[in-house]
Amino acid sequence: MPGKQGYAVVSCHVERPLDDRVWKPYLDFVAARPGGFRVASLLRPPADGEQGAELFVERARTVAAHGPFGHHTHFTSPTHARPTGGDPAAQVRCEGAWLREQGLEAVFYCGGGWYADLEVMGAVADLGYADCTATSWRPATLAEGAARLELDQPARLVLPDGRKVLELPTTHSTGAAARSLARSLPPVVHLHFHDYELLDRRRTVALRAVLRLLALRRRPISLADLQAEREVAWADVWRG
Repeated sequence: MPGKQGYAVVSCHVERPLDDRVWKPYLDFVAARPGGFRVASLLRPPADGEQGAELFVERARTVAAHGPFGHHTHFTSPTHARPTGGDPAAQVRCEGAWLREQGLEAVFYCGGGWYADLEVMGAVADLGYADCTATSWRPATLAEGAARLELDQPARLVLPDGRKVLELPTTHSTGAAARSLARSLPPVVHLHFHDYELLDRRRTVALRAVLRLLALRRRPISLADLQAEREVAWADVWRG
């Protein structure tokens, strides 16, 4: 757990891994390790009918050499993150199995649109992932009452059947981190961004600046280095 200075980690929801326009600036960004951060890349596997599985595997292996590798699910389509039907947990299991068949060992998971339910979390537990779907705030993009997990700092999430999942909640977007730098920061900061944000030069410059400043306030470490001793019950985290 954090010492006096505290820690900071960075993860990216890589939602367009097959888009050449997005991939090159993203790979350049993670290779540069701005602020000294090893970015955890949480990649969205190809959807049914989406071409480019071989390219995805190649790129996943490439980016995994630069930092922690994880699994990010879009439940409805490449451009629609939250589920609108079907069996979300079965989709997570199917994608997780496919990644392993390709020799890709994802360690982390984050549900698209911050979606989670008990069955999905059971799939996360069975796959042996640490989860990053919980947030310390209610995302403004979510409808009132939308299912999600709320947690402010890392903990062992205890499911009703007794299984435990290491929960590494996301605490800040780039903008939220920029605003918090002038005020207070929690002991562990987990900043996230999306790969396509790097298409905007102003956002890229802002993200690099925030990471440099964040590194002065919190010690940059890898997401893979975060652990937790405290435990929290599913009922205390679930919102839905």
